[in-house]
Amino acid sequence: MQAQELFKSVDEILQFSSDDSKLPIKNKVKRRLTTREEVEQYILEKLKNDEDAKRMERGEIVLKKFGLLDHDFQLGPFLVSLLKEQIAGYYDNKSKTVNLLDWIEPEQQKSVLAHELTHALQDQHVDLEKFESKTPNSVPHNVTEDNQHIAVDEADTARDAALEGQAMAVFLDYELKPSGRTMLTAGEEIEDQIELMGDASGSPVLGRAPLLLQESLLFPYKDGLRFELALLKDKGPQAAYAGVLDNPPATSYEIKNPKFYEQGKKAPLLRMPDTHDLLGADYDPYDIGVMGQLDVSILTELFGGREISKSLTPEWAGGIYYALQKKSAKTPAEKASTASLSLLYLSNWRTDLAAQAFATMYAKALNLKYSSVTRTTEGGSGIGEQVFATNEGPVLIAVNGTQVFVSESFELPQARKLELLMTGAQQSDMQRTASLRAPAVQGLNTSMRRFLSSCGMMKLAMQR
Repeated sequence: MQAQELFKSVDEILQFSSDDSKLPIKNKVKRRLTTREEVEQYILEKLKNDEDAKRMERGEIVLKKFGLLDHDFQLGPFLVSLLKEQIAGYYDNKSKTVNLLDWIEPEQQKSVLAHELTHALQDQHVDLEKFESKTPNSVPHNVTEDNQHIAVDEADTARDAALEGQAMAVFLDYELKPSGRTMLTAGEEIEDQIELMGDASGSPVLGRAPLLLQESLLFPYKDGLRFELALLKDKGPQAAYAGVLDNPPATSYEIKNPKFYEQGKKAPLLRMPDTHDLLGADYDPYDIGVMGQLDVSILTELFGGREISKSLTPEWAGGIYYALQKKSAKTPAEKASTASLSLLYLSNWRTDLAAQAFATMYAKALNLKYSSVTRTTEGGSGIGEQVFATNEGPVLIAVNGTQVFVSESFELPQARKLELLMTGAQQSDMQRTASLRAPAVQGLNTSMRRFLSSCGMMKLAMQR
Protein backbone atom coordinates (compact mmCIF):
# COMPACT_ATOMS: atom_id res chain seq x y z
CA MET A 1 0.00 0.00 0.00
CA GLN A 2 2.79 2.40 0.93
CA ALA A 3 4.60 1.52 -2.29
CA GLN A 4 1.48 2.31 -4.32
CA GLU A 5 1.18 5.70 -2.65
CA LEU A 6 4.85 6.40 -3.36
CA PHE A 7 4.40 5.43 -7.01
CA LYS A 8 1.44 7.80 -7.26
CA SER A 9 3.58 10.62 -5.85
CA VAL A 10 6.14 10.22 -8.64
CA ASP A 11 4.06 12.20 -11.13
CA GLU A 12 3.30 14.91 -8.59
CA ILE A 13 6.97 15.28 -7.66
CA LEU A 14 7.99 15.18 -11.33
CA GLN A 15 5.67 18.13 -11.90
CA PHE A 16 7.27 19.96 -8.97
CA SER A 17 10.75 19.29 -10.37
CA SER A 18 9.63 20.58 -13.76
CA ASP A 19 8.03 23.72 -12.31
CA ASP A 20 11.09 24.39 -10.16
CA SER A 21 13.68 23.85 -12.90
CA LYS A 22 11.57 25.02 -15.86
CA LEU A 23 12.64 21.82 -17.65
CA PRO A 24 9.54 20.52 -19.48
CA ILE A 25 8.11 17.04 -19.00
CA LYS A 26 8.31 15.32 -22.38
CA ASN A 27 7.66 11.72 -21.33
CA LYS A 28 6.27 9.78 -18.40
CA VAL A 29 9.04 8.42 -16.14
CA LYS A 30 8.96 4.71 -15.34
CA ARG A 31 9.30 3.78 -11.68
CA ARG A 32 10.08 0.61 -9.74
CA LEU A 33 10.67 -0.53 -6.17
CA THR A 34 14.12 -2.02 -5.69
CA THR A 35 15.40 -4.47 -3.06
CA ARG A 36 18.78 -4.42 -1.33
CA GLU A 37 19.82 -7.43 -3.40
CA GLU A 38 18.86 -5.67 -6.64
CA VAL A 39 20.82 -2.55 -5.63
CA GLU A 40 23.89 -4.67 -4.96
CA GLN A 41 23.48 -6.35 -8.35
CA TYR A 42 23.08 -2.93 -9.97
CA ILE A 43 26.37 -1.81 -8.39
CA LEU A 44 28.18 -4.97 -9.48
CA GLU A 45 26.88 -4.64 -13.04
CA LYS A 46 28.00 -1.01 -13.23
CA LEU A 47 31.45 -1.92 -11.93
CA LYS A 48 31.66 -4.60 -14.59
CA ASN A 49 30.25 -2.76 -17.60
CA ASP A 50 30.28 1.00 -17.02
CA GLU A 51 32.95 2.80 -19.08
CA ASP A 52 33.85 5.13 -16.21
CA ALA A 53 34.21 2.10 -13.94
CA LYS A 54 36.59 0.52 -16.44
CA ARG A 55 38.66 3.72 -16.60
CA MET A 56 38.57 3.94 -12.81
CA GLU A 57 39.82 0.36 -12.46
CA ARG A 58 42.63 1.08 -14.90
CA GLY A 59 43.49 4.31 -13.10
CA GLU A 60 43.67 2.71 -9.65
CA ILE A 61 47.36 1.94 -10.06
CA VAL A 62 48.06 5.59 -11.02
CA LEU A 63 46.30 6.81 -7.87
CA LYS A 64 48.49 4.46 -5.86
CA LYS A 65 51.63 5.67 -7.65
CA PHE A 66 50.71 9.23 -6.67
CA GLY A 67 50.08 8.14 -3.08
CA LEU A 68 46.38 9.00 -3.12
CA LEU A 69 45.51 5.38 -2.29
CA ASP A 70 47.49 2.89 -0.22
CA HIS A 71 49.22 0.21 -2.28
CA ASP A 72 47.27 -2.60 -0.60
CA PHE A 73 43.87 -0.88 -0.87
CA GLN A 74 41.32 -2.85 -2.94
CA LEU A 75 39.13 -0.24 -4.60
CA GLY A 76 36.47 -2.46 -6.21
CA PRO A 77 35.33 -4.43 -3.13
CA PHE A 78 35.37 -1.31 -0.98
CA LEU A 79 33.20 0.59 -3.47
CA VAL A 80 30.56 -2.13 -3.34
CA SER A 81 30.32 -1.76 0.44
CA LEU A 82 30.39 2.03 0.27
CA LEU A 83 27.68 2.33 -2.37
CA LYS A 84 25.43 -0.21 -0.64
CA GLU A 85 25.59 2.06 2.40
CA GLN A 86 25.27 5.38 0.60
CA ILE A 87 22.79 5.00 -2.29
CA ALA A 88 19.47 6.61 -1.39
CA GLY A 89 17.79 6.16 -4.79
CA TYR A 90 18.78 6.33 -8.46
CA TYR A 91 17.60 7.12 -11.97
CA ASP A 92 18.83 4.73 -14.66
CA ASN A 93 19.17 6.69 -17.90
CA LYS A 94 19.45 3.49 -19.94
CA SER A 95 16.07 2.10 -18.88
CA LYS A 96 14.60 5.60 -18.21
CA THR A 97 13.48 4.37 -14.79
CA VAL A 98 13.60 5.94 -11.34
CA ASN A 99 14.42 3.31 -8.70
CA LEU A 100 13.07 3.56 -5.15
CA LEU A 101 14.33 1.54 -2.19
CA ASP A 102 11.91 -0.90 -0.58
CA TRP A 103 13.54 -0.74 2.86
CA ILE A 104 13.11 3.02 3.37
CA GLU A 105 9.86 4.66 4.47
CA PRO A 106 8.07 6.26 1.47
CA GLU A 107 7.85 9.69 3.09
CA GLN A 108 11.65 9.76 3.46
CA GLN A 109 12.11 9.03 -0.24
CA LYS A 110 10.10 11.90 -1.66
CA SER A 111 12.95 14.42 -1.46
CA VAL A 112 15.23 11.87 -3.09
CA LEU A 113 12.61 11.50 -5.83
CA ALA A 114 12.76 15.26 -6.46
CA HIS A 115 16.53 14.92 -6.96
CA GLU A 116 16.40 11.85 -9.19
CA LEU A 117 13.44 13.05 -11.24
CA THR A 118 15.44 16.18 -12.04
CA HIS A 119 17.95 13.82 -13.66
CA ALA A 120 15.05 12.32 -15.63
CA LEU A 121 14.11 15.80 -16.88
CA GLN A 122 17.73 16.51 -17.76
CA ASP A 123 17.78 13.23 -19.69
CA GLN A 124 14.66 14.24 -21.62
CA HIS A 125 16.29 17.58 -22.46
CA VAL A 126 19.78 16.47 -23.60
CA ASP A 127 20.06 12.63 -23.48
CA LEU A 128 22.39 12.06 -20.53
CA GLU A 129 24.24 9.14 -22.11
CA LYS A 130 25.53 11.42 -24.85
CA PHE A 131 25.85 14.49 -22.62
CA GLU A 132 27.97 12.81 -19.95
CA SER A 133 30.33 10.74 -22.10
CA LYS A 134 33.17 12.85 -23.49
CA THR A 135 36.38 11.15 -22.38
CA PRO A 136 37.80 8.84 -25.10
CA ASN A 137 38.10 5.20 -24.07
CA SER A 138 41.37 4.66 -25.91
CA VAL A 139 44.81 5.46 -24.52
CA PRO A 140 46.41 8.35 -26.47
CA HIS A 141 49.32 7.44 -28.74
CA ASN A 142 50.37 10.81 -30.17
CA VAL A 143 50.70 14.37 -28.92
CA THR A 144 47.41 15.51 -30.48
CA GLU A 145 45.52 12.77 -28.65
CA ASP A 146 47.47 13.57 -25.45
CA ASN A 147 46.17 17.12 -25.40
CA GLN A 148 42.67 16.10 -26.45
CA HIS A 149 42.51 13.85 -23.38
CA ILE A 150 43.69 16.67 -21.14
CA ALA A 151 40.98 19.00 -22.46
CA VAL A 152 38.14 16.48 -22.35
CA ASP A 153 39.10 15.29 -18.87
CA GLU A 154 37.93 18.61 -17.50
CA ALA A 155 34.73 18.75 -19.56
CA ASP A 156 33.42 15.52 -18.02
CA THR A 157 34.04 16.73 -14.48
CA ALA A 158 32.35 20.08 -15.10
CA ARG A 159 29.26 18.57 -16.72
CA ASP A 160 28.85 16.05 -13.93
CA ALA A 161 29.01 18.75 -11.24
CA ALA A 162 26.47 20.88 -13.15
CA LEU A 163 24.01 17.96 -13.34
CA GLU A 164 24.31 17.15 -9.64
CA GLY A 165 24.12 20.81 -8.68
CA GLN A 166 20.81 21.19 -10.51
CA ALA A 167 19.37 18.05 -8.90
CA MET A 168 20.51 19.20 -5.44
CA ALA A 169 18.87 22.60 -5.95
CA VAL A 170 15.51 20.97 -6.71
CA PHE A 171 16.01 18.56 -3.79
CA LEU A 172 16.47 21.48 -1.38
CA ASP A 173 13.56 23.45 -2.85
CA TYR A 174 11.34 20.42 -2.33
CA GLU A 175 12.46 20.08 1.28
CA LEU A 176 11.83 23.79 1.88
CA LYS A 177 8.42 23.75 0.18
CA PRO A 178 6.37 23.09 3.38
CA SER A 179 7.82 26.23 4.98
CA GLY A 180 6.93 28.35 1.95
CA ARG A 181 10.58 29.07 1.20
CA THR A 182 13.03 28.22 -1.58
CA MET A 183 16.77 27.89 -1.74
CA LEU A 184 16.97 31.54 -2.80
CA THR A 185 14.92 32.80 0.13
CA ALA A 186 16.34 30.57 2.88
CA GLY A 187 19.44 32.72 3.36
CA GLU A 188 22.32 31.39 5.45
CA GLU A 189 20.48 28.14 6.14
CA ILE A 190 21.48 26.88 2.70
CA GLU A 191 25.17 27.46 3.29
CA ASP A 192 24.81 25.67 6.64
CA GLN A 193 23.19 22.77 4.76
CA ILE A 194 26.06 22.66 2.27
CA GLU A 195 28.62 22.62 5.08
CA LEU A 196 26.88 19.66 6.72
CA MET A 197 27.28 17.55 3.58
CA GLY A 198 29.78 14.75 3.98
CA ASP A 199 29.31 14.14 7.69
CA ALA A 200 30.35 10.49 8.13
CA SER A 201 28.71 10.00 11.54
CA GLY A 202 26.24 7.14 11.25
CA SER A 203 27.98 5.93 8.06
CA PRO A 204 30.59 3.35 9.13
CA VAL A 205 31.87 2.53 5.64
CA LEU A 206 32.14 6.19 4.61
CA GLY A 207 34.02 6.84 7.85
CA ARG A 208 36.64 4.27 6.81
CA ALA A 209 36.90 5.52 3.24
CA PRO A 210 40.17 7.10 2.06
CA LEU A 211 40.07 10.88 1.82
CA LEU A 212 40.12 10.56 -1.97
CA LEU A 213 36.87 8.60 -2.00
CA GLN A 214 35.12 10.89 0.46
CA GLU A 215 36.01 13.97 -1.57
CA SER A 216 35.11 12.26 -4.86
CA LEU A 217 31.64 11.53 -3.56
CA LEU A 218 31.15 15.04 -2.21
CA PHE A 219 32.48 17.35 -4.94
CA PRO A 220 29.59 17.17 -7.46
CA TYR A 221 27.01 17.79 -4.74
CA LYS A 222 28.73 20.52 -2.78
CA ASP A 223 30.49 22.51 -5.49
CA GLY A 224 27.83 21.77 -8.09
CA LEU A 225 25.15 23.14 -5.76
CA ARG A 226 27.13 26.33 -5.10
CA PHE A 227 27.52 26.78 -8.87
CA GLU A 228 23.80 26.34 -9.41
CA LEU A 229 22.88 28.66 -6.54
CA ALA A 230 25.09 31.41 -7.98
CA LEU A 231 23.48 31.08 -11.43
CA LEU A 232 19.97 31.10 -9.98
CA LYS A 233 20.74 34.32 -8.14
CA ASP A 234 22.43 36.00 -11.10
CA LYS A 235 20.53 34.69 -14.12
CA GLY A 236 17.34 32.95 -13.00
CA PRO A 237 16.08 29.38 -13.50
CA GLN A 238 15.98 29.34 -17.30
CA ALA A 239 19.70 30.08 -17.53
CA ALA A 240 20.59 27.95 -14.49
CA TYR A 241 18.91 24.81 -15.81
CA ALA A 242 18.20 24.60 -19.56
CA GLY A 243 20.85 27.23 -20.27
CA VAL A 244 23.56 25.20 -18.54
CA LEU A 245 22.47 21.98 -20.27
CA ASP A 246 22.53 23.70 -23.66
CA ASN A 247 25.84 25.44 -22.98
CA PRO A 248 27.60 23.37 -20.30
CA PRO A 249 30.73 24.50 -18.44
CA ALA A 250 33.91 23.20 -20.04
CA THR A 251 36.17 23.15 -16.97
CA SER A 252 35.65 22.63 -13.28
CA TYR A 253 37.30 26.00 -12.75
CA GLU A 254 34.00 27.37 -14.05
CA ILE A 255 32.15 25.29 -11.43
CA LYS A 256 34.31 26.80 -8.71
CA ASN A 257 34.04 30.27 -10.25
CA PRO A 258 30.50 30.75 -11.67
CA LYS A 259 31.20 34.36 -12.70
CA PHE A 260 33.87 33.04 -15.05
CA TYR A 261 31.24 30.78 -16.67
CA GLU A 262 28.65 33.57 -16.81
CA GLN A 263 31.12 35.81 -18.65
CA GLY A 264 31.66 33.12 -21.29
CA LYS A 265 35.36 32.76 -20.56
CA LYS A 266 37.30 29.53 -21.04
CA ALA A 267 40.16 28.45 -18.82
CA PRO A 268 43.35 27.46 -20.68
CA LEU A 269 45.07 24.19 -19.79
CA LEU A 270 48.72 23.26 -19.56
CA ARG A 271 49.97 21.52 -22.67
CA MET A 272 51.70 18.20 -23.07
CA PRO A 273 54.73 18.18 -25.40
CA ASP A 274 55.48 15.32 -27.79
CA THR A 275 57.33 12.67 -25.76
CA HIS A 276 56.43 9.64 -27.87
CA ASP A 277 59.67 9.32 -29.84
CA LEU A 278 61.70 9.66 -26.63
CA LEU A 279 59.70 7.08 -24.65
CA GLY A 280 58.24 4.74 -27.26
CA ALA A 281 60.99 2.12 -27.19
CA ASP A 282 60.63 1.30 -23.50
CA TYR A 283 57.13 2.38 -22.50
CA ASP A 284 53.49 2.12 -23.47
CA PRO A 285 51.24 5.13 -22.75
CA TYR A 286 49.00 4.32 -19.78
CA ASP A 287 47.13 7.40 -18.58
CA ILE A 288 47.22 11.17 -19.08
CA GLY A 289 45.18 14.07 -17.77
CA VAL A 290 44.77 17.05 -15.52
CA MET A 291 46.10 16.97 -11.97
CA GLY A 292 43.68 19.50 -10.60
CA GLN A 293 43.03 21.60 -7.55
CA LEU A 294 40.85 19.08 -5.75
CA ASP A 295 43.45 16.36 -6.35
CA VAL A 296 46.16 18.70 -5.07
CA SER A 297 44.04 19.55 -2.04
CA ILE A 298 43.75 15.85 -1.17
CA LEU A 299 47.41 15.17 -1.93
CA THR A 300 48.68 18.03 0.24
CA GLU A 301 46.38 17.06 3.12
CA LEU A 302 47.60 13.46 2.98
CA PHE A 303 51.27 14.45 2.67
CA GLY A 304 51.46 17.62 4.77
CA GLY A 305 48.34 17.83 6.93
CA ARG A 306 45.24 20.00 6.81
CA GLU A 307 46.93 23.33 7.61
CA ILE A 308 49.54 22.94 4.87
CA SER A 309 46.80 21.93 2.47
CA LYS A 310 44.73 25.01 3.33
CA SER A 311 47.69 27.31 2.70
CA LEU A 312 49.01 25.63 -0.46
CA THR A 313 45.85 24.68 -2.35
CA PRO A 314 44.75 28.28 -3.15
CA GLU A 315 48.23 28.90 -4.57
CA TRP A 316 47.90 26.13 -7.14
CA ALA A 317 47.66 27.30 -10.76
CA GLY A 318 47.39 24.24 -13.00
CA GLY A 319 48.86 20.79 -13.49
CA ILE A 320 49.11 17.80 -15.83
CA TYR A 321 50.36 14.25 -15.39
CA TYR A 322 51.42 11.42 -17.69
CA ALA A 323 51.78 7.79 -16.60
CA LEU A 324 53.52 5.18 -18.76
CA GLN A 325 53.90 1.45 -18.26
CA LYS A 326 57.19 -0.33 -18.80
CA LYS A 327 57.15 -2.78 -21.67
CA SER A 328 59.25 -5.09 -19.52
CA ALA A 329 56.18 -5.69 -17.30
CA LYS A 330 54.71 -8.86 -18.82
CA THR A 331 52.62 -10.73 -16.24
CA PRO A 332 49.33 -9.51 -14.73
CA ALA A 333 51.04 -9.26 -11.33
CA GLU A 334 53.85 -7.15 -12.77
CA LYS A 335 51.40 -4.87 -14.58
CA ALA A 336 49.32 -4.45 -11.40
CA SER A 337 52.33 -3.19 -9.45
CA THR A 338 53.17 0.51 -9.16
CA ALA A 339 56.74 -0.52 -9.96
CA SER A 340 55.62 -1.04 -13.57
CA LEU A 341 54.65 2.63 -13.92
CA SER A 342 56.78 5.68 -14.53
CA LEU A 343 55.19 9.04 -13.82
CA LEU A 344 55.59 12.63 -14.99
CA TYR A 345 53.88 15.48 -13.17
CA LEU A 346 54.14 19.20 -13.86
CA SER A 347 52.40 21.72 -11.60
CA ASN A 348 52.12 25.51 -11.84
CA TRP A 349 51.92 27.77 -8.78
CA ARG A 350 51.04 31.41 -8.26
CA THR A 351 54.36 32.24 -6.58
CA ASP A 352 57.90 30.90 -6.48
CA LEU A 353 57.51 30.46 -2.72
CA ALA A 354 54.45 28.24 -3.11
CA ALA A 355 56.22 26.12 -5.74
CA GLN A 356 59.18 25.62 -3.43
CA ALA A 357 56.92 24.74 -0.50
CA PHE A 358 55.07 22.14 -2.56
CA ALA A 359 58.33 20.58 -3.79
CA THR A 360 59.67 20.39 -0.23
CA MET A 361 56.48 18.77 1.04
CA TYR A 362 56.39 16.31 -1.88
CA ALA A 363 60.00 15.26 -1.23
CA LYS A 364 59.41 14.71 2.49
CA ALA A 365 56.41 12.52 1.73
CA LEU A 366 58.21 10.10 -0.60
CA ASN A 367 58.75 7.69 2.28
CA LEU A 368 54.94 7.36 2.48
CA LYS A 369 54.90 6.00 -1.09
CA TYR A 370 58.09 3.92 -1.24
CA SER A 371 59.58 1.32 1.09
CA SER A 372 63.07 2.82 0.75
CA VAL A 373 64.05 6.42 -0.02
CA THR A 374 67.57 7.87 -0.07
CA ARG A 375 68.61 11.40 -1.05
CA THR A 376 71.36 11.30 -3.68
CA THR A 377 73.34 13.57 -6.00
CA GLU A 378 73.58 10.97 -8.76
CA GLY A 379 74.15 12.50 -12.17
CA GLY A 380 74.97 15.95 -10.82
CA SER A 381 72.00 17.80 -9.43
CA GLY A 382 70.90 20.91 -11.27
CA ILE A 383 69.72 24.16 -9.70
CA GLY A 384 66.54 23.67 -7.72
CA GLU A 385 66.76 19.92 -8.13
CA GLN A 386 66.34 17.10 -5.62
CA VAL A 387 67.13 13.49 -6.56
CA PHE A 388 66.19 10.37 -4.60
CA ALA A 389 66.82 6.65 -5.01
CA THR A 390 63.76 4.50 -4.20
CA ASN A 391 62.81 0.84 -4.43
CA GLU A 392 60.95 1.70 -7.68
CA GLY A 393 63.73 3.74 -9.28
CA PRO A 394 64.91 7.38 -9.24
CA VAL A 395 62.69 10.31 -8.28
CA LEU A 396 63.59 13.77 -9.55
CA ILE A 397 61.90 16.90 -8.20
CA ALA A 398 62.89 20.18 -9.85
CA VAL A 399 61.69 23.73 -9.18
CA ASN A 400 61.91 26.34 -11.91
CA GLY A 401 60.28 29.58 -10.76
CA THR A 402 56.59 28.82 -10.32
CA GLN A 403 56.83 25.37 -11.90
CA VAL A 404 57.47 22.07 -10.14
CA PHE A 405 58.46 19.08 -12.27
CA VAL A 406 58.34 15.57 -10.83
CA SER A 407 59.65 12.43 -12.51
CA GLU A 408 59.21 9.07 -10.78
CA SER A 409 60.87 5.83 -11.92
CA PHE A 410 62.47 7.25 -15.09
CA GLU A 411 66.25 7.01 -15.37
CA LEU A 412 67.79 10.40 -14.63
CA PRO A 413 69.13 11.28 -18.12
CA GLN A 414 65.71 10.58 -19.56
CA ALA A 415 63.97 12.43 -16.72
CA ARG A 416 65.99 15.59 -17.38
CA LYS A 417 65.15 15.51 -21.07
CA LEU A 418 61.48 15.18 -20.17
CA GLU A 419 61.77 18.08 -17.75
CA LEU A 420 63.07 20.34 -20.53
CA LEU A 421 60.28 19.24 -22.85
CA MET A 422 57.45 19.71 -20.34
CA THR A 423 58.59 23.00 -18.83
CA GLY A 424 59.51 24.36 -22.24
CA ALA A 425 56.02 23.69 -23.58
CA GLN A 426 54.57 26.13 -21.02
CA GLN A 427 56.98 29.02 -21.49
CA SER A 428 54.73 31.42 -23.40
CA ASP A 429 54.25 34.40 -21.12
CA MET A 430 50.66 34.76 -22.32
CA GLN A 431 49.88 31.14 -21.53
CA ARG A 432 51.66 31.23 -18.16
CA THR A 433 49.80 34.38 -17.12
CA ALA A 434 46.44 33.03 -18.29
CA SER A 435 47.02 29.79 -16.41
CA LEU A 436 47.67 31.73 -13.22
CA ARG A 437 44.40 33.58 -13.62
CA ALA A 438 42.28 30.62 -14.61
CA PRO A 439 43.60 27.16 -13.79
CA ALA A 440 41.65 23.97 -14.23
CA VAL A 441 40.35 22.57 -10.97
CA GLN A 442 40.56 18.79 -11.13
CA GLY A 443 41.01 15.79 -13.39
CA LEU A 444 43.26 13.00 -12.11
CA ASN A 445 40.31 11.21 -10.58
CA THR A 446 37.58 12.19 -13.05
CA SER A 447 36.46 8.61 -13.80
CA MET A 448 35.95 7.80 -10.10
CA ARG A 449 33.97 10.97 -9.47
CA ARG A 450 31.81 10.39 -12.55
CA PHE A 451 31.19 6.74 -11.73
CA LEU A 452 30.17 7.48 -8.15
CA SER A 453 27.74 10.24 -9.08
CA SER A 454 26.21 8.07 -11.82
CA CYS A 455 25.20 5.48 -9.21
CA GLY A 456 22.49 7.64 -7.69
CA MET A 457 21.93 10.11 -4.89
CA MET A 458 24.18 9.56 -1.88
CA LYS A 459 23.10 9.87 1.73
CA LEU A 460 26.07 12.13 2.52
CA ALA A 461 24.36 14.89 0.49
CA MET A 462 21.21 14.68 2.61
CA GLN A 463 22.60 15.87 5.96
CA ARG A 464 20.20 18.08 7.87
